[in-house]
Amino acid sequence: MEGNRADPPTAGSVVRDDGVRCAAEDLVSKALKAVEASPYPFALVVGEQGMLLGRLRASVLRKHDGALPVGEIMDLDPSTVRPHRAARELAQSLADRDLRWAIVTTPEGRLLGVASREDLERAAGEAA
Repeated sequence: MEGNRADPPTAGSVVRDDGVRCAAEDLVSKALKAVEASPYPFALVVGEQGMLLGRLRASVLRKHDGALPVGEIMDLDPSTVRPHRAARELAQSLADRDLRWAIVTTPEGRLLGVASREDLERAAGEAA
């Protein structure tokens, strides 16, 4: 009798939901304070039902007036991946582009969270 082979790890298996989320009408000052207290150098702007609207890099937040709504300065349409993407493949893709994180969304664009290259590499290594 053959043993069951486990499915390979995916972005969805390591996704974390501890990233900073803010609404488009939130102020730059509020978003920057939250980003500076988080492990990520960015915030994710979400709308109704958690739909991803954009990304805010800490470096961009620091350059703008704190009273400005983040929706006016966010990066629109940041790159995203789906939760079923293989961890090994995604880790390599991030490494090739010298990136540390991938934003994970549903096909409809609902934010699930962030997958770190470190977590993806660890999961892929454990599955090998």
